[in-house]
Amino acid sequence: MKNMHTRIIYIFLLIFPWIGKAQIVTGAQQVNSYLPLLKDKNVALVVNQTSQIHNTHIVDSLLSLHITIKQLFAPEHGFRGNIDAGAHVNNGKDIKTGLSIISLYGKNKKPTAAQLNQIDVVVFDIQDVGARFYTYISTMHFVMEACAENNVQCIILDRPNPNGMYVQGPVLDPAYSSFVGMHPIPLLHGLTIGELASMINGQGWLKNKVKCNLKIIKMQNYEHRLHYSLKTKPSPNLPNDDAIRLYPSLCLFEGTITSVGRGTSLPFQQYGFPEWTGTYDVNFTPKSIPGASSHPPFENTLCKGNKPDSLVTGFDVSLLINAYSHCSDKNAFFNSPSFFNRLAGNNILIRQIKAGKSKQEIEDSWKPALIEYKTLRKKYLLYP
Repeated sequence: MKNMHTRIIYIFLLIFPWIGKAQIVTGAQQVNSYLPLLKDKNVALVVNQTSQIHNTHIVDSLLSLHITIKQLFAPEHGFRGNIDAGAHVNNGKDIKTGLSIISLYGKNKKPTAAQLNQIDVVVFDIQDVGARFYTYISTMHFVMEACAENNVQCIILDRPNPNGMYVQGPVLDPAYSSFVGMHPIPLLHGLTIGELASMINGQGWLKNKVKCNLKIIKMQNYEHRLHYSLKTKPSPNLPNDDAIRLYPSLCLFEGTITSVGRGTSLPFQQYGFPEWTGTYDVNFTPKSIPGASSHPPFENTLCKGNKPDSLVTGFDVSLLINAYSHCSDKNAFFNSPSFFNRLAGNNILIRQIKAGKSKQEIEDSWKPALIEYKTLRKKYLLYP
């Protein structure tokens, strides 16, 4: 009986390997590792609502430790993470601390020399989700570049990648580089922000190949294969683990006529459009939700479509193929082809779908570039 009990536990741990593992300690939680780097320095922070040390915002924690914070910078969605995707983020002031907040989303995506004047060190602490088009990593790129140009140290407080077990999708063609995809990496790059920052620096991807004085505060007990449930939603329309899991596959729909559920209780957990043909398993009517989706696609209009099941993980191009097959007017499906191509990182995927290529055929076309990228990725891995 004892041997049987031991065997059951062994099998359970094989199926659920994260059970029994030591708890992940984020970079931000390891205050003693970076506090000496901030003492007697003028500090700027690039932060949002995810920048927590346990249940306390890192700004409050560092102020309580008598760190001199001169400036806050905010990415897309703002300092509190309550601004619609794509909406302009204004400069402002944090009511609680009185610190000024400079937006890095809008016209000013990169800290200026004047904004970094008298700053000794910039701390970047923002939770990412591992998809190339999630703009927090583009903000990190420009912050690193500004620090390099102005002789300011940049400290990255590393956090888990909830999609970090996947390296999938097309590798970006530099001709399609934009704020929703700046680097020649796959759609799912399989790196933490710390690892990606090291790659950006090491590969000379900053403007004029400048090098940032970069310091990564590593996590403890993290492995790429581990499941990690985010405690704070990283943006208004990624409210839970399911949305974060499906986001890499559904975000490309934003370059098509398809709604991804913005303006509903299940954003990035369902997809559809009013003229869906054939069978469908969900219907929804997007409504205005200020701070998340003020004016979502198909506002107040019934949409029909599908809700991906729990087996969909990583980047699943079959969802795009499926939606395209249910559109009666194929010429209207890609209603923003230039944006779709920027999200995809090339102009090939759109042509493959129009040509009726299968999921396997499309995935096979990515393999050579993915093999090359995986070799590069190994150089920058900080975790198994």
